[in-house]
Amino acid sequence: MAAQIGASAAAARAHEELYSYWSGLRHGPRLPGRGDIHPEAFKRLLPTVSLIDVIGDPPEFRLRLAGTGLYGVYGREITGRKLSEIYNTAAADYWRSELTKVVADRRPAVGVHSLAWRGAAHLSILWLRLPLASNGKDVDMILGYDAVVGLQGDTGASGIRAA
Repeated sequence: MAAQIGASAAAARAHEELYSYWSGLRHGPRLPGRGDIHPEAFKRLLPTVSLIDVIGDPPEFRLRLAGTGLYGVYGREITGRKLSEIYNTAAADYWRSELTKVVADRRPAVGVHSLAWRGAAHLSILWLRLPLASNGKDVDMILGYDAVVGLQGDTGASGIRAA
């Protein structure tokens, strides 16, 4: 249990690091855009970072970029895929709802999502989604960070793993 708490704390620190970076790019109410993001500023987080395109109205979402560490979570490459091509219906609906809130509210969001849909109910994603707007106002991309925490196998060990 202590290892699981440590993993959750490490994930929270990573969330705080990326949020602070993103927040520092804002100019008053203006949101940062993709052009403002410099990945070298958060290099250690890149394996589980994603960029999500916001397409149309109502918005649809496509993974423009998915860090190499996310391959272990999804079991395949998800870059270039829409939500419906990655998730089952319930999980796609969950993400569509959460990402639509980020777009509509123009505010970051954080949450926990079980990996039960992948047959791994003992693992969860601690996620962070940060809105980006090339014009400073209209969200056209979302910067994401995921950390996987929970029990791994039958050993009782826990922590962040390839997420």
